[in-house]
Amino acid sequence: MTKRHQLALATALVAALALGASGCSDTKKGSAGGGAGGVNPAAANDGLTIGGTPAKGGTLTVLSNQDFAHLDPARNWVMPTMDFGTRLLYRTLVTFKAEPGKGGSELVPDLATDLGTPSNGGRTWTFTLKEGLKYEDGTAIKAADIKYNVERSFAPDLTGGPDYAAQYLAGTEGYKGPLQGKHLDSVKTPDDRTIVFELKRPVAEFSATTTLPTFAPVPQAQEKGPLYDARPFSSGPYKIESYDRDKKLVLVRNEHWDPKTDSVRKAYPDKFVVVMGLKGGQIDDRIIAGEGADASTVEWANMRPESAPKVLPKPEIKKRLLAESQGCTTMLNLNNSRAPFNDPKVREAMQYAVDKEAVVTAGGGPALTEVATSYLPPALAGGKQSDPLKIAPAGDPAKAKELLKAAGKEGLKVTFSVSTGDKGRAEAIQQGLARAGVEVVIDTVDPGAYYDVIGDLSTTPDMSLSGWCPDYPSGSTWLPFVFDGRTIKPKGNQGNNSQFRDDATMKRIDEINAMADAKEANQAWRDLDVAIMAKSPSVPLFLERKPLLVGPNIAGAFGHPVWVGQIDYATVGLKDPAKSQG
Repeated sequence: MTKRHQLALATALVAALALGASGCSDTKKGSAGGGAGGVNPAAANDGLTIGGTPAKGGTLTVLSNQDFAHLDPARNWVMPTMDFGTRLLYRTLVTFKAEPGKGGSELVPDLATDLGTPSNGGRTWTFTLKEGLKYEDGTAIKAADIKYNVERSFAPDLTGGPDYAAQYLAGTEGYKGPLQGKHLDSVKTPDDRTIVFELKRPVAEFSATTTLPTFAPVPQAQEKGPLYDARPFSSGPYKIESYDRDKKLVLVRNEHWDPKTDSVRKAYPDKFVVVMGLKGGQIDDRIIAGEGADASTVEWANMRPESAPKVLPKPEIKKRLLAESQGCTTMLNLNNSRAPFNDPKVREAMQYAVDKEAVVTAGGGPALTEVATSYLPPALAGGKQSDPLKIAPAGDPAKAKELLKAAGKEGLKVTFSVSTGDKGRAEAIQQGLARAGVEVVIDTVDPGAYYDVIGDLSTTPDMSLSGWCPDYPSGSTWLPFVFDGRTIKPKGNQGNNSQFRDDATMKRIDEINAMADAKEANQAWRDLDVAIMAKSPSVPLFLERKPLLVGPNIAGAFGHPVWVGQIDYATVGLKDPAKSQG
């Protein structure tokens, strides 16, 4: 699934990160979300902004090892790309504040005048558009254009995007999009500035749902089907000047974007250039050196392992390393559908048997990884993970043995599939479980095939590693995807990799989804997180940060907490535009 957390940096990265921080005496962070103190210099820019306030102008270059999966707002469901698209190219009804840390999770109106008005017990949501909104050609943005893009998200030829419209809107059964002229009755536009959504059930956090690219405008006259991916029509501060797939994307100012209508986007640079197809190590070296035009660059993908020793021990370079939390939880999935993990006592034993401290060490130590103590990440749990089981980070093998003996399952032998890059973490898990008498047979799978293997019920192993990131700060974007048994598919299973089917959990999911009060629902998700932990369908392992380097001429850069720590493109710019040589 495109929003699914791609597990981990490679094992080499984590080793290099540990090496890079080894010269410091205070690198250890308080272990296991337990609140212990300690300074973490490797994550010194967590929640902070690099470089002060940018100046207006210049060219900011993004160095990338890859092209975007999709820029079409109906198809964009990769978290960093949602940041790029919704901050630069198109606007949505509602968006998130451009602030580092917890403030970035706050909702603010974007195209809409407010966060929407619920009625009919939360089954109807009405939004009014601001006045003066225009596309790149100067034509007015209309409510009908947002309706049209929502409808496009159902088209079979426009796959890959968020499916919340299909989940929430009434009367969508069998709907195949607007390309054949059919439209949804559950999305109404009584005038050019009003859009009304009729939902099949109350959705307390529907305002947050409208931050997704699905709720950006696309005028029907600009429809190009799958070809729209190469040239989305801009409603944001920039428009596409040229796009050579897999090579280069150039964005220039949309002169019809009016900053008076936009409280979030600052649009500091005159131009954004994304250079693609570069090797990760090459990108890091260029930004570390920061010479000439490379001083005005940022990197798209994570810093490479071999670069860590060049960065962490050097204060002048390390201060240009962002390390915001990705907001995702990585788990050891236990296959609940068959023995031995169809036994709750055996699953509980695994919670105690795993040595999470060793897994964190195999992941580079506390520099960029910390122990997870529950499923919901901190952003969905009031800023701090719950810790209902109170298990020490290194585990309790004696307690695990006791539980296994009580279950009559001593001397277990289980299979464990991991992506090749996660072999080091898998071995740490293997060694931890061995303390409790559990023999683990590791099978490494090519990264390109990994999720197909663990998502196919005919090839699912006893254990696997995967993670999940929320689409926006609500438990509704996390627990139902990962632990609702109704989401399990014979092939292409995406979130519920533990194959957890529990009637009480599914019943409670439905009850929370029916709540009209968002505050009540948020607390209910946190309570359900604790309740599911007691049933142990999987073992929460760790939370990761996103390491991103920026050049010495970059200002206003921070990792946004909603978009898995990616740089917030709404506010990034240059200290001295003249130095960008753009």
